[in-house]
Amino acid sequence: MSITSFSFPTPIKFGAGARKLVAQHLLDLGLKRPLIVTDKALGALPVLAEFQTHLAGLDVAVFSGVFGNPTCSQVMDGAAAYKAHRADCVIGFGGGAALDVAKVVGLAATHEGDILEYVWDHPQVRPIVHELPYFVALPTTSGTGSEVGRSSVVSENDTHLKRVVFSPKILAKTVFADPELTLGLPPHVTAATGMDALTHNVESYLSPAYHPLCDGIALEGTRIAAHALVTAVKDPGNLPARSDMMMSSMMGAIAFQKDLGAVHSCAHALGAVCDLHHGLANALMIDTVMAWNLEAVPAKFDELAHVCGVQGGGKSFVAWLQGIKALVGITGTLSSHGVKPEHLARLVEVATADICHQTNPRPCTAADFERLFKAAM
Repeated sequence: MSITSFSFPTPIKFGAGARKLVAQHLLDLGLKRPLIVTDKALGALPVLAEFQTHLAGLDVAVFSGVFGNPTCSQVMDGAAAYKAHRADCVIGFGGGAALDVAKVVGLAATHEGDILEYVWDHPQVRPIVHELPYFVALPTTSGTGSEVGRSSVVSENDTHLKRVVFSPKILAKTVFADPELTLGLPPHVTAATGMDALTHNVESYLSPAYHPLCDGIALEGTRIAAHALVTAVKDPGNLPARSDMMMSSMMGAIAFQKDLGAVHSCAHALGAVCDLHHGLANALMIDTVMAWNLEAVPAKFDELAHVCGVQGGGKSFVAWLQGIKALVGITGTLSSHGVKPEHLARLVEVATADICHQTNPRPCTAADFERLFKAAM
């Protein structure tokens, strides 16, 4: 498989073996002391050790302190590691959590104050005034598309509320999207992250915001995921399916510049209150929310059904979503995944305060969220 290069707007090297281009790319820029930011699990796996064999000529340090839904303290620990290594660039290596931390480690290392002071809705948000360290991203999952995003989602240490640093300045300077890095993902992770990618594309397309460019990307991203996800889960070594899911993931993240919807508000609440994996939370909510959204934009549901190859039009799309979840092994209700009735009030509160549902095709009140969570329980 050859490497394809394109910019949208991030320069992207896409294809099997793209990871082998990182060292020369950095050396060509005069950079020699990268800090790899990755998560605890990946840090101990052969996939990271194998990647490091392709970094000859560089003096590499690894920060593997990312875990769970990443917190502000993990960012500050990464910034301390950056300074201790006297690093001159950052390599983000991992899934959405690792990449979100990697995006802002350089910011925290070169700017004063805590990373929380840079979140977009801070009452005295600090500006990014210094040039940020050069940052490249290598996704090892196909879900968040964080490698092409201009936002970093980190949780408050104590409340676990998700906060967002948003700036084009934190975009990766180059993305090395190598589907071979996803070959070792277990089926349940492939399924959950793949449903995340599908949700991004679907919700972006359904958003009422005006952005035809993103609509086109979201529809094609949906089509690709619909045709590749089951194969990627059931035949983990299938490189074309892995490539398709990596592309769909990036397309979803590019498309959601347009905005997301109520599925994500529910998922953010489930992450904050019940510490559910983000992709799994999206998967557990998507059919319930889509059944509720259908009446608002039936023509768009017809279009989604069409690109997914679903017979029967938009009214059959929700049943198709339930079917694909079953095929990839995501089963059960919220309650079967540890969500309890006593969580409901807080879930509704967090979801209602979340910004994503402001671009849901159907307006959402607290009472609506209560009904949606109860229906998914």
